[in-house]
Amino acid sequence: MMKRKLQYKKIDKKIKQVKNKITNREPEAEELVTGVLSLSSRGFGFVTPEGKQKNEEDIFIGKSGLHTAMNGDTVQVRLFPQYAVTPGRSKEGEVYKVIERANSKIVGIFAASRKFGFVSPDDTRIREDIYIPEGQFMGATTGDKVVVEVTQWPENGRKAEGHVVEVLGKADAPGVDILSIMRHYELSETFPEAVQQAAGNVEQSINAEDHIGKNGREDRRHLKIVTIDGEDAKDLDDGVYVEKHEDGSFFLGVYIADVSWYVRENQPLDIEAQARGTSVYLVDRVVPMLPKELSNGICSLNAGVDRLSMACEMEISPEGRVTKYKILPVVVHVYRRLTYTLVNKILVERDKDFCKDNEDILPLLYNLEEVRNAMYSYRHRRGAINFEVPEIKVKLDEKGRAVGLKKRVSNLGESIVEQCMLAANETVAEHMCRRKQPFMYRIHEQPEPGKIEALNQLMMTFGLRLRTSQDGSIRPKDLQIALEKIAGKPEEKILSTVSLRSMQQARYAAENEGHFGLAAEYYTHFTSPIRRYPDLIVHRLLRESFPTGSIPKERREQLINKLPEMADHASKRERIAVAAERDTTDLKKVEYMEQFVGDAFEGVISSVTGFGFFVELDNGVEGLVHMTSLQDDYYDYVESRYALVGNHHHRSYQLGDTVEVILVRASVEEKALDFVVKDNCDSRALNMANSADRRAGEEAGKATEAAGRSGRGAHKGDKGPAKSDKKAAKKKFDRKKPANAKKAKAKENKAKTAVTASKPKKKTKVSKRNKHDHKAVKRKKDIIVEI
Repeated sequence: MMKRKLQYKKIDKKIKQVKNKITNREPEAEELVTGVLSLSSRGFGFVTPEGKQKNEEDIFIGKSGLHTAMNGDTVQVRLFPQYAVTPGRSKEGEVYKVIERANSKIVGIFAASRKFGFVSPDDTRIREDIYIPEGQFMGATTGDKVVVEVTQWPENGRKAEGHVVEVLGKADAPGVDILSIMRHYELSETFPEAVQQAAGNVEQSINAEDHIGKNGREDRRHLKIVTIDGEDAKDLDDGVYVEKHEDGSFFLGVYIADVSWYVRENQPLDIEAQARGTSVYLVDRVVPMLPKELSNGICSLNAGVDRLSMACEMEISPEGRVTKYKILPVVVHVYRRLTYTLVNKILVERDKDFCKDNEDILPLLYNLEEVRNAMYSYRHRRGAINFEVPEIKVKLDEKGRAVGLKKRVSNLGESIVEQCMLAANETVAEHMCRRKQPFMYRIHEQPEPGKIEALNQLMMTFGLRLRTSQDGSIRPKDLQIALEKIAGKPEEKILSTVSLRSMQQARYAAENEGHFGLAAEYYTHFTSPIRRYPDLIVHRLLRESFPTGSIPKERREQLINKLPEMADHASKRERIAVAAERDTTDLKKVEYMEQFVGDAFEGVISSVTGFGFFVELDNGVEGLVHMTSLQDDYYDYVESRYALVGNHHHRSYQLGDTVEVILVRASVEEKALDFVVKDNCDSRALNMANSADRRAGEEAGKATEAAGRSGRGAHKGDKGPAKSDKKAAKKKFDRKKPANAKKAKAKENKAKTAVTASKPKKKTKVSKRNKHDHKAVKRKKDIIVEI
């Protein structure tokens, strides 16, 4: 062990000497790469090259190579030659120049001194405090959460400097936590005055006769169109209608809110919508792309009123293929607003009362189920991959505090809507692509060959293999077949997780490159123009092509130049929305779990890195088991196995394994949970086990004692621990409670003795080789959520 450590030190020393020599000379042009810097909370980061090619990897930047660059900055990186790269990494460099700063405004906690103040950023990736000169506090006091505008960057040995532009409130005040995340991502629920005025000028009703027969708009008010959404949805983008023919084929109509009629290009509403890019669905609110006068009003397909719509009407064969279609503007009158719950009660549970109360729509729902099954089967035969990623819904109380977590998976009602929307999206994309019109596509590229090779190596250990072409590409169908072969088997968790992480991120593009995950040759986003700007662009391009079937030549050239930039912007705004949504959800997950610090849980290893592994509990929360907390051995990260493996005892912790852990830390500030393995940790951690049980017992004892002193029992209305959220949570996690105090104490003492006896003299140390493994740096997994 000592010999190996000395070898690492020698290697590190030689590499450092080489890097110093390189740094002290002017770089050659071929050594410089421009890209965006992403920092980790540990101080190192990666630069994603601009115009990244399919096989081009991110560049690792160590702490000492950051210089003054901050998270999100566009930087120029000097690449180190391969012989100067740390073993285990493919590309490494240092920041040579900061080209564009990203953090003009920073959210953090303010602290005042006598003649100056400073702000500690919420974003742990920004490691330096921001200096605030006297007179620039804007009334902020110590402990306030503030927004700071940076006026001087950390250059020439000086700290970053700025002034307070907004005081959000005390850091622990209700609602300030979510507001801080909104300000971090520059999200606002309010609209500029000009935009709000434009929205206020839009009439909230239409006269159908003024529109029917003009500009090709047809009347579809006679159809019993229904919307199907969640109970709390207010922006109703889409409606559906289906008829079944005698030959087993279907007429399927998908009717989408005609937002482009109201939001005209380069007008205030359009400029603001493009800047926002998308509506953002935070844990406690929606930050809309369009003002409520449009999103919840005239553009929403509310039941019982006439609305303008863009329709995609399709003939679907009994096998689920689109054989004919028509895309046109229409007027609709939604017959009923349905919910996923109602649809599932009728189609899944076959609830007699619900069926009786909804006899008027039963034929429509049965037809929708049939056409959904046909289209789903067709896409499955084609090779579409179904990655089921459960959604975690956080329940909040009236003060905005998390009081419960619920894991929600897709149901039949959602699948019906999904399959109908997929059909419309594919049909519209193929329509414009075959006509060679300028267009906005939703693409999902082939996985990178290197990731497929790594996945193949893992699959071969389970007797599977993906067929690859000479260029390293694969067919979606082959991956689908491989995953179905291991469905329900112990290896399903590890292979499906690694397969999902091998996928590229879906994005918007002006060129059609198909959609790998859906095994679709053509795909776009057409069905949600209320909440996604690319869908609004698609509607606008369709409208421009209606008169002649083709967009005029002069306009085509203009669009060809504009659309790539618009697609990039839309993709960036989407990533910001996903990050903000994830941050607010993670924050509330950790807030909810604070009450369970010291309790034991069973979970599944969801990710393995060079510094430890993440464990996901049954309720969807995820926490880190750091390598240094493992007491029985020295552990190495074996990337090919997605596992940590002990040097001496060869015990392993592998992706997909079930482990029992103790929650030892819940940091709302970092949005992070820390676990230790119950049978492989410091004995002091075991003292925390079942602490919630003990707390509940202590509270019950205090209540009994107080009642005894007062000479009476507890009131019937008193809420004792038996009805607390804490007990409900314990039941959910199915933790075993001791039969009585004596048995619990004996069990605890026995566990302590066993751990103490097996505890090695030295704690596990992280070798420099795997301390900051750049292929596993992120605390949170980036999951592709498509459609």
